Amino acid sequence: MYVVLGANGRAGGEVARALIERGEAVRVVLRSKEQGEKWTALGAEVAVATIEDADAMADALKGASGVFLLNPPPVSGDPYARTEEFGAALSGAARRARLPKAVVLSSIGAQHASGTGVIATLNRFEALLDGVAPATVFLRSGYFVETWGEVAQTVMSESVLPTFIEPSQRIPMVSTIDVGRAAAAVLCEEWTGKRVVELAGPEDWSAGDVASAFAEVLGLPVVPVPVPPERRAALLAEEGVPGEVANALLGMYEGIAKGLFMHQNGSEHRRGTISLMTAIERVVARLNQPTADLH
Repeated sequence: MYVVLGANGRAGGEVARALIERGEAVRVVLRSKEQGEKWTALGAEVAVATIEDADAMADALKGASGVFLLNPPPVSGDPYARTEEFGAALSGAARRARLPKAVVLSSIGAQHASGTGVIATLNRFEALLDGVAPATVFLRSGYFVETWGEVAQTVMSESVLPTFIEPSQRIPMVSTIDVGRAAAAVLCEEWTGKRVVELAGPEDWSAGDVASAFAEVLGLPVVPVPVPPERRAALLAEEGVPGEVANALLGMYEGIAKGLFMHQNGSEHRRGTISLMTAIERVVARLNQPTADLH
């Protein structure tokens, strides 16, 4: 039985699906029973717990042969303080459950304790989850291609791709499909000790490449348009992103611009198989189906 946190999110959902496709028994941990209907239909067991509820979380993790853990994306409050709280609580619950194996979602660039904005929270998250199981992998993912879905409506209506990343800068990106498959594969491996596995797509891509993929999929010209640094905070505020979260996100893009979003020497490097075109096709398809499951 493999236990997956965050199954109704981008990465966790792909991990649960990949494990189910491999024929593995899966338990997803959700915040409410109502969120679990689609997973029950797929044959998964559903447990209800929040990271803050150590007793419920420990119970949800018990009996697992392996578990997929993550630090939920920040939506409000101080992301750094929240990481301390969630990391300590999740570590305690996981240790109480005596997990034999854990895959912890992290990010490329998490080797840096500062200078990377929200990615630096994952540096701390890794430290808090270090040794949480006798076999632990920190799966450092590239920039999710699906994140570009947040500006896909603008791409479709205005034929421009707003970007906080310089259009020609190639960085490790990856589809969450590949993240799910990689996490499932690692969970089914046998090892002991700590590993750092870095995951990117078949090749590194730029915002310009993403614009070209949108253009190909939509049959429209799409131009990448950099958002000036002095305009970014106001833009995030207009989108309703709280100030503390916005600051952490902006710090990430500053770190990317400085070249800190890079592989770490000595870690395992893996490449996924999902092309940029395939990932963008899915982004567009889901945008055109607002009632579909977007995760």
